[in-house]
Amino acid sequence: MKNIIVLGSTGSIGTSTLDVVARLGAPYRILALSANRNTELFLKQVHQFKPRFAAVLDPASYEILKPQMPKGTQLLPPEMESLTFLASLPSAHLVVNGLVGAVGFQPLVAAIKAGKTIALANKEPMVMAGQTVMQECQRWNATIIPVDSEPSAIFQCMEGTDAHSYHRTHESISRVFLTASGGPFARRKNALSTVTPAEALNHPRWKMGKKITIDSATLMNKGFEAIEIMNLFHLPQEKVQIVIHPQSLIHSAVEYVDGAILAEMSEPDMRIPIQYAVTYPKRMPSPVQPLNLFQAQKLEFFEPDFERFPCLELALAAQAKGGIFPAVLSAADEVAVEAFLKEQIKFTDIPKLIYSVLKQTLSRPGRVTLHQAAEADAWGREQARVHLAEKKYKKVVL
Repeated sequence: MKNIIVLGSTGSIGTSTLDVVARLGAPYRILALSANRNTELFLKQVHQFKPRFAAVLDPASYEILKPQMPKGTQLLPPEMESLTFLASLPSAHLVVNGLVGAVGFQPLVAAIKAGKTIALANKEPMVMAGQTVMQECQRWNATIIPVDSEPSAIFQCMEGTDAHSYHRTHESISRVFLTASGGPFARRKNALSTVTPAEALNHPRWKMGKKITIDSATLMNKGFEAIEIMNLFHLPQEKVQIVIHPQSLIHSAVEYVDGAILAEMSEPDMRIPIQYAVTYPKRMPSPVQPLNLFQAQKLEFFEPDFERFPCLELALAAQAKGGIFPAVLSAADEVAVEAFLKEQIKFTDIPKLIYSVLKQTLSRPGRVTLHQAAEADAWGREQARVHLAEKKYKKVVL
């Protein structure tokens, strides 16, 4: 029996994970579920999978759900400690972290210190303090299996080679091609300043949560993923090449020093990388239809446009500076995306707001502690809200 914890079960990663587990059947079992406030869906999930534990962070949702829990399921208090408790359950074999934003930081740390195998979709912790996270994994004998399609593709392309290790520089790797669909505006000719939240949420290839969909539209998500794979696979920035690939059929590729390029290809369906993480190292039949290369017809690749999508350059610049800059970047982005979704700022103001916070950030280069990363996240949010209220954001100049 493989006991699985799903953090963020009502989000896109969580629902896809539960679909995968339901189809796999025994010996895969849901031990615990967590959500924020989607009570209707969460209640359905709890009654279907009958986990030993359940948790919601929203107090109002907790009061609604408490009298409706099925027999044998314990609903934990609506607090962060409940998530860290679930992430470190002794009987858990796999922790799926499908949380969004920095809220997933503490549960990830708890799972690492408990020596768990973690299927990680929550990339913000890897942005905030990725090097330290990987150091802690080594210290506590924990394992991270990336779940996002592109980092998972890289992980799979390294499998069976001398590069398939988290804890050393990969001298056999020449380059890693990190692909991006380009989002809904990759080929848009007119100005992006008039983009509405509805347009930005209309991703051409993937069905995801609002935060990651907006990040995909600004290309910040690809910047986050670049930072994530640098930290996850111990890669220098010069070995990571971002490629716009609108068809989203090649999910990333690894070029080795002998000139060979290994690529992972499949239909754009998150259940493939999720199932790989759940069944790892085994591969099992999937409900996703096989890729038809004859119908694909063509594969296109373009260089990213840093001028139109400055968030991508901001992410790479923050990683190059090091220290707390990536954590501040992540925090400011959360505030900026939320403000855009509420129509408080324009789409093109997102990078401006983030840049304004980064400009006033003081940091020494080098590895940050987990505590420093958490402090930087809190500071970055506070500063972003101040800049938002005072409209203190200007053109990005890098």
